[in-house]
Amino acid sequence: FRDVADSHAVRHLVEPILGSGAFIARSLLFDKRDGANWDVSWHRDATIAVRARIDVPGYGPWSVKAGVHHVRPPAHVLAGMLTVRLHLDDCDESNGALLVVPGSHASPGLDLAAAIDASLCETHGVACVVPAGGALLMRPLILHASKRAVDMSRRRRVLHLEFAASALDGGLRWAEQTTE
Repeated sequence: FRDVADSHAVRHLVEPILGSGAFIARSLLFDKRDGANWDVSWHRDATIAVRARIDVPGYGPWSVKAGVHHVRPPAHVLAGMLTVRLHLDDCDESNGALLVVPGSHASPGLDLAAAIDASLCETHGVACVVPAGGALLMRPLILHASKRAVDMSRRRRVLHLEFAASALDGGLRWAEQTTE
């Protein structure tokens, strides 16, 4: 994943937004297919992966996912990040396209712990249709969800790359950051 994240094509998408100092903070592969088909309710990506738990004011609560420490940082940390979703397969409503509420990442007075009004999201959400080989860029704080795929003859594989451009507070380090 790091080779893809460091490729000229991906850097060309990320650097105009985060600058040349941007680095990969976390990478995931999503694969909706027969036998692995799920609904994802409306949410914001409100946690980050870090190398080790260090209790720092403003960071918490903590969790461990697949052996990696995750923490909810202050909102300004998430606001300074960018996610690039690289689609390995055609993606539309029939195979679980990402749904987003446009502009929701910029809500004034954003409270990461506040309940999300799912009915409001359903009313204002739009599907992000992306062809194989396409990229979707989003801020982690945008409200998003996805439905179960209804066309199980097609997979929906997405390489999900989270980028950041600044250090964390209090000695915390991004889980996948290789530069200082």
